[in-house]
Amino acid sequence: MTEQIQKIVTELPSLEDVTGVWAVVDDRFAQGDAAFPADLGIALVRTYGPEGQMWQYSSVFDHLLRLLATTAGPENAAQALRLVSSAEVTGRKLDRYTASLLASSHEATDLTVAFTGHASEELRACLVHELVLRGVVVEETPGIAGWATLPHWRHHPLGWLPLTLSDVEGLADLPSYGTHSSSYSMPYGPSESRELVVSANARVPSVEETTTQATATAMATAVAIWAEESNGRIEARIFDLAEPLDAGSVPNTLLGLGLECLHGAGERTTLSVAVRSPAQAWRVLFAAASTGGAYNSGSYGAYGRLAAWQSLAALAGSPACATSSEVQARVWNCTWHVFDADTKWFEQVAWDIGLAALAPGHRQLAVLAATDTD
Repeated sequence: MTEQIQKIVTELPSLEDVTGVWAVVDDRFAQGDAAFPADLGIALVRTYGPEGQMWQYSSVFDHLLRLLATTAGPENAAQALRLVSSAEVTGRKLDRYTASLLASSHEATDLTVAFTGHASEELRACLVHELVLRGVVVEETPGIAGWATLPHWRHHPLGWLPLTLSDVEGLADLPSYGTHSSSYSMPYGPSESRELVVSANARVPSVEETTTQATATAMATAVAIWAEESNGRIEARIFDLAEPLDAGSVPNTLLGLGLECLHGAGERTTLSVAVRSPAQAWRVLFAAASTGGAYNSGSYGAYGRLAAWQSLAALAGSPACATSSEVQARVWNCTWHVFDADTKWFEQVAWDIGLAALAPGHRQLAVLAATDTD
């Protein structure tokens, strides 16, 4: 440990402002010393532990990682990986975060070091799918293809996902990272084209609720983190219809299901419903899972992709054992709707989702609503 690093580590707990430490690191980094941020980060975690009990530690460590992971160049990527692959530092949540940072800012060729050098299998798996989300053909990328196509990691949860993007995933909203900030798109809210309205003449068949706990949990996968780590509420329910439901009757049917999220809609407030493409439904679920709700940072891209597909599969009525290609086919054959209502259930802040999937044959309607607030 150099004298300068030792001084920073020793004085850190007493600092009321860490911008001076940032400045020292930035200056060394600007001079071409990419090893310095990694060395400092490893020294910090060896002294204070990986949990980051002090705000000073958390702030400085995140700055070090972001500086390396969001600055293009193979040496910077290598040092970021050295930092998070230290035995004292590594962890699943950090691996997911690091993979998202690296994939957002580096060419795929600069990231081959993750697959040829020292990096956890979790980080590699996440990095593969972060790159897939960004259109990288990982099966044809030297240095990555060899690991990505090996059968040994197919038991991994992410192994269910295909190594290429499907047509459904074309609208993924990916984050933009900087050393001090992040930006995300939030594709929630009211409907746009092909809006359906509640009609007094619409014919609504009788329904029977068939929700099970397992099905509700599966449908809510993409928004589960809103309730687990924030202030979110979730309603996930499924209904069998006595006869095929016309798409134009979906608004009236939603009002008649006894949904908590729509209590009072149609009487004191307007219900807005619109037909959406499967890609638009996936986009909403992916954003919810990858970026999280009001008080968490989500699951990032790789696990956000998986969670979006798990919710979409359950909403579409796919069996749990279905392959990704089987789920995609089922999803395309469903009719997807978004809905919105100014009821007391929805927080109406920034995180409101209403999705309804009409299964092939129009005899089953699955509904997922979620809301969160800060």
